[in-house]
Amino acid sequence: MSEGLPPGHGPSEFPAADDLRTTEVDLGGLVGVLATHLYSTPLVAVRELVQNAHDSHTRRTLEDPTTPYHAAIRVRGDAARRTIAIEDTGAGLTEPEIHAYLATVGTGYTRMLRDLTGDQDLIGAFGLGFLSAFSIAHEVTVTTTSHREPHRTHQYRSRGGEQYSVRPVDPRPHPGTVVELHLKPEHAHLADEHALREVLLRYCVLLPIPVHVGDDDQPVNDVPVPWRQDVPGSLHLTRMRFAASFSRTFEPLTAFPVTPTEDRTDAVGLLWVQDGGTYGSTDNRDLAVYLRGMLLAEDARDLLPSWAGFIGGVIESSRLTPTASREDLQRDEHYRALQQALTDAIVDGLYETARLQPAAWRRILARHGQELLGAALCDERLFTLLADDVPVPTSQGDLTAGALRAAGHGAVHVALGSGGGFEEMLYRAMQVPIARGDRYAVLPFLRRYAQLRDARIVELGSESGNRELFRAPEHPLAADEQAWLAAALAEDGEQLLPARFDPPGLPLVLVPDREAELKARIEDDQADARIPSAALRLARAFTARTDGTVRARLYLNLAAPAVQDLLAAYRTGHTGAATAAGLLRSLKVIMAAAAGSPTGDLTAALDGIGTAVAALTAALPDGLSAVPDTLPADDPHQGHQGDRA
Repeated sequence: MSEGLPPGHGPSEFPAADDLRTTEVDLGGLVGVLATHLYSTPLVAVRELVQNAHDSHTRRTLEDPTTPYHAAIRVRGDAARRTIAIEDTGAGLTEPEIHAYLATVGTGYTRMLRDLTGDQDLIGAFGLGFLSAFSIAHEVTVTTTSHREPHRTHQYRSRGGEQYSVRPVDPRPHPGTVVELHLKPEHAHLADEHALREVLLRYCVLLPIPVHVGDDDQPVNDVPVPWRQDVPGSLHLTRMRFAASFSRTFEPLTAFPVTPTEDRTDAVGLLWVQDGGTYGSTDNRDLAVYLRGMLLAEDARDLLPSWAGFIGGVIESSRLTPTASREDLQRDEHYRALQQALTDAIVDGLYETARLQPAAWRRILARHGQELLGAALCDERLFTLLADDVPVPTSQGDLTAGALRAAGHGAVHVALGSGGGFEEMLYRAMQVPIARGDRYAVLPFLRRYAQLRDARIVELGSESGNRELFRAPEHPLAADEQAWLAAALAEDGEQLLPARFDPPGLPLVLVPDREAELKARIEDDQADARIPSAALRLARAFTARTDGTVRARLYLNLAAPAVQDLLAAYRTGHTGAATAAGLLRSLKVIMAAAAGSPTGDLTAALDGIGTAVAALTAALPDGLSAVPDTLPADDPHQGHQGDRA
């Protein structure tokens, strides 16, 4: 006996038959809930009734395969009467079948027939589709003639679905069924045949039975379906036309097939790359799923990989399992198998596009370069395809990783900052492009690229990157020289480091310490409120190695003539050394402000330039220009070294 339960009520025991009661069902309430809340949109009712008409045709073919007949479905709207009628030439119903299947919630003849025959063309499964009619109609009339009793016609009539009547009526000219919906006032707009045509084109485009609207002779689903075509010569054009007609927002750039795999999925269909630029956060995935030819899920984006925000498509399958509302799919093993199959189809399709359609491939790279950077990191096959082709945002526009490597003489340079900063200023002077490491997926992509292509990667703003960029001098400065330069050029929190770097015309560069910047941000009083706790812990672990006292490093270029002259002046005790150092300090402050990393007093720096110029020109004789109009041809350096000091 289970602890805490009364005797005779253990988990493996069940009450005796005399103690059992029948559960009461409030049919009116149940019908109201199912009819009103099971479906997300009233348009589903039209889909469900057309689906029932389709299954009626399939049933007639199964039960009477030798008798030929014209299979068709016709949908009529009458705005004046506020009605919609769905007519088929299928199997029809006998009176006992009306009571057993049409008027019984949860019981469906279609499901039973599929279980008996194994026919996968039958769509229905739950016996709830007819109930959807009451979500948009206050009264439903069904006039039906069974192919088994072609001379008998019965009419079902119900208001609200809770009660109904069945009576014999005048025979119809042929077997089949007409379902007439008397629409509720709020759904009167559905009787417009133009609106019905638009809805049915999307719902029924893959149905094998022609679906007509009104008196149209042309079926709405008379559309060439690419994976059902037998003429390979026009297949690509057929695919592109189908994608263009089905895509709701973007023009397709290229299209490629989804084919079944015996061991995984039976799905067939078409995927396409959508036009329109995308970024790392863009999610324009657009996938419609058809189950046995009828639209099941309008937006099944989760079947596509998360990195494929630029992909649209249409697929159909018989193995997928719908939910009761038939507006979504159950996440079972067939669903997961299809996810993998679609990922493979996208990768294979991109490979084929790159190989056979170079113009389309260039457009894809131009439209979706940033998102493809992230996609390449998610799939090794994509990385192999994209490594040398996908554009990377740089200080000189979009360039491939290969072009970055060539411009950097074997090194790929990437900035860790958020754009601008000393990196761009420095590389404008060096005329070498720098990748924007703050952009989506750029840094991890280039790290993997450098590993794949055995290239060097220089991460500006990192300690290792700065060491490679700003090379240590062969001979260190004397302690007194370095102390004097630090006092003359650096502010509080700036560490002066002698170095050698290109171009030699650039005397100094102020490099912010990114770790110190991050540490300052996360130690802000409001950091705990702004940053998620997990991210905050990681950031604090990352910045624990720095005490934050060095906010920036001032790299002094010993290869620069201006710095050489300044050191020469200091070593000889020249009276202009302090003035020249003040001029360089003002230059540093102005450069840092222009790069978005202000340091020191900009106004004082600007005033300092005027003070320095006044001091350096004060001793010039009257009438003598500070800069000669011409220099002697045989002495291009005159005025550059000794005289300038």
